[in-house]
Amino acid sequence: MDSLICRTVEFSRRHAATLATVVLVAALGTGVYVARGISIDSDTGKLVDPNLPWQRAAADLDLQFPQNKDLLVAVIDGKTPDQASDAAAEMARRLSQRPDLFRYVRQPDANPYFRRYGLLFLSTAEVQDFTDHIIAAQPFLGTLARDPSVRGVLGAIDLLAQGALRGEVGADRIDQPLGIVADAAEAALAGHRRPLSWQTLLSGGKAGGGELRHFVLARAVLNFGEVQAASRAIDAIRQAARDAGLEPKNGVTVRVTGPVALDNDQLSALTEGATVSTVLCLGLLCFWLAMGLRSARTMAAILLTLIVGLVGCAAFAVRVIGPFNPVSIAFAPLFIGIAIDFGIQFSVRYAAERLEAGPADAFMRTAAGVGPPLAVAAAAAAAGFLAFAPTAYLGVRDLGLIAGAGMIIALALNLTLLPALLTLLQAGPEPHAAGFAWGAAMDRFLVRRRRGVFAAAIVLAAVSAAALPRLKLDFNPVDLENPRTESVRTFFDLMADPNTSPYSIEFLAPPPEARAAAGRLGSLPEVSRVLSLGVFIPEDQPPKLEILQDAAALLGPTLSPAAVMPAPAPAEILAAAGHCAADMAQLGSRGDRAAGRLAAALDGIVRKGRDALPALADNLSAGIGRRLDDLREVLSAGPVSLEMLPSDFKRDWVAPDGRWRVEVFPRGDTRDNETLRHFARTIEAVVPGSVGSAIAVDEWTAMAPRAFATAGVLALVTISVLLMAVLREARRVAVVMAPLVLAGILTLGAAALLGFSINFANIITLPMMLGIGVAFDIYFVMRHRSGQPGLLGSPTARGVVFSALATGTAFGSLALSRSPGMAEMGKFLSLALFFILACTLLFLPALLGGDSRTEPGKPA
Repeated sequence: MDSLICRTVEFSRRHAATLATVVLVAALGTGVYVARGISIDSDTGKLVDPNLPWQRAAADLDLQFPQNKDLLVAVIDGKTPDQASDAAAEMARRLSQRPDLFRYVRQPDANPYFRRYGLLFLSTAEVQDFTDHIIAAQPFLGTLARDPSVRGVLGAIDLLAQGALRGEVGADRIDQPLGIVADAAEAALAGHRRPLSWQTLLSGGKAGGGELRHFVLARAVLNFGEVQAASRAIDAIRQAARDAGLEPKNGVTVRVTGPVALDNDQLSALTEGATVSTVLCLGLLCFWLAMGLRSARTMAAILLTLIVGLVGCAAFAVRVIGPFNPVSIAFAPLFIGIAIDFGIQFSVRYAAERLEAGPADAFMRTAAGVGPPLAVAAAAAAAGFLAFAPTAYLGVRDLGLIAGAGMIIALALNLTLLPALLTLLQAGPEPHAAGFAWGAAMDRFLVRRRRGVFAAAIVLAAVSAAALPRLKLDFNPVDLENPRTESVRTFFDLMADPNTSPYSIEFLAPPPEARAAAGRLGSLPEVSRVLSLGVFIPEDQPPKLEILQDAAALLGPTLSPAAVMPAPAPAEILAAAGHCAADMAQLGSRGDRAAGRLAAALDGIVRKGRDALPALADNLSAGIGRRLDDLREVLSAGPVSLEMLPSDFKRDWVAPDGRWRVEVFPRGDTRDNETLRHFARTIEAVVPGSVGSAIAVDEWTAMAPRAFATAGVLALVTISVLLMAVLREARRVAVVMAPLVLAGILTLGAAALLGFSINFANIITLPMMLGIGVAFDIYFVMRHRSGQPGLLGSPTARGVVFSALATGTAFGSLALSRSPGMAEMGKFLSLALFFILACTLLFLPALLGGDSRTEPGKPA
């Protein structure tokens, strides 16, 4: 191998112009190929092996219910039930008009079935209370039915005042509705939109959280060729909200979440700030190169070689791997961080050799001195990356394959293109390249104090090992999302309500088995509720229907008058407002504060004249026609059976093959991963093969450590075999590996003490750092093995230090990412790199210090 490396470097030197020209022209053409062929598949569902049992079960569910795949969830909150329901209906209408962006749109709670039969899902007592309230309001309803306008509303309110003035109605009974109307009238006078809730007024109850929140589900048309595949669809939802006035200032909030929105925001976080972090990274890289090399020509050669290597690595990915995924796109910082080490080691050694020899001899000495260590380092780093190839974590597998191939590309270029460029640029000797001035003294100190170094290492390792139980494991993908994004904030908001928790579990079963399983699951303490087709058939129908039929007999003529008055003229509205204000003023003089407020507001509107009427109509009468229609509909309800369920509704719960879909919701704090995993395992024990986000978190938690263990063992074995083949002594292999083992323990211990969590993003760093760490150690061990004197005072040490600084800069750029997952990877890589460098510079020289061939202090 030594002879081959020497001949390669010598050939590159002799034919520098031709070789550099050919490689650079090829790189230019390759760059064009990459620019035309590069793409990204942002479907995070493809990051895991689709052949895993839980992935196959999830795919089967998606196949049976395609309407639930690729969903965007518009969460619509209103200050009143009317605003929330009307806003959701308007949003659904607008999105349905964009088939280019949405395959279909639906409102789960707005099916006509619920509009007619919704009351039957209440208890008998609640149905009785509702009908008693609307029967008591019969005169009020009659006025509204005959005149469903702002004039009719004012007339109906005036009837309440007159009844109170005559003593027919207690003031306490009308205080709440008058207060609601007064709020709306005062807002209209101020020019603000604050429509009153007719649902609350007619039902006589206080709106619950479920009435103030509605959902619109939209299956988005995704373009996985873009980094943010759902951006156009999400932008369309937000634009529709703006166009319809569905904004907080109007009492409505529209937020977007769901699996697709979470993925989209995660990928957005990967690109946000990328330009700034890239510029900062490149600036720091150049700074460290300038400090370490002190030669603009050498810097230019290294950077040009690095760029060509990056293009070649990207070309390999485009040609062999295919589209990048959200994980493999991180190959660039990893490649830069490690490949630049090869260039620095070669260039520093060459600059040092030039102090004593001409270019030809200096290249031969450099090739002989650092060529073999570079080859071993490249092979070890590639082994660390390729160790993920057999795992089920396909996102990291692709990253490992790309970065592993990149190591071979980087080695080849640093033994060919870099020597050619150094020759053409006439890079000369550099006195600073000989090593650090303090290195010789440090070598002697570490050798003399080697027992103290070993004792300190043992103590630090013991402290780190003791801290390991504090190391947290968090394999919930949502915890790696940016918590400041709308989709994540909304997701966490939904988690707070067991009825809307996104962490549900689903399974398919024939109807008898589905009913039986739903019954068993519903009794479990971990379960808040279970939904299946049978749940949508109301219980105790006869007594409820009897109550509704009696109410319909009394209210039918009232709600369906023979004639409806035409729309009022402005003068008629002002007259009705003045008349109502006068009666309210009388009522207010008796101490009714709500009536007094309403009188003052209506007087102000009369004085303001026609200009105030649009806002008054919008706040008082908007939607009254729909509310009356809803009331007529619920009073016409009849018996319900499974056969009567609408076909479109049944399609959400019955698969084409007849199996029922059952959905189970958790109880407890699902932000706690242990609670979530316990829920998932409990359901799995009752119904094996269940799927859903809770199952996915549990499977991720089990799969990621297995992938890490597999990759770690494979990397350890492969690198050990490689080192044994090169060093041919088990003792020397142990010397190389010992600092890495110590660095690994210190890294995990420090992570525990710093509050880091091991997650599916940063767990990949340790096997990778195994390969990177071997590179640093092998440089010293092979130098020591060849009989070259000194370690920390040598050019090798200088190269290692500045390589680590450059590598840390590349890794640190990941830590600046807006994506918490990528940032966690960058922090963990930087932490691991720090301990690897520390163990290499402090622990390894002490290990090697007992060998008679070590000559600390002698100049290199």
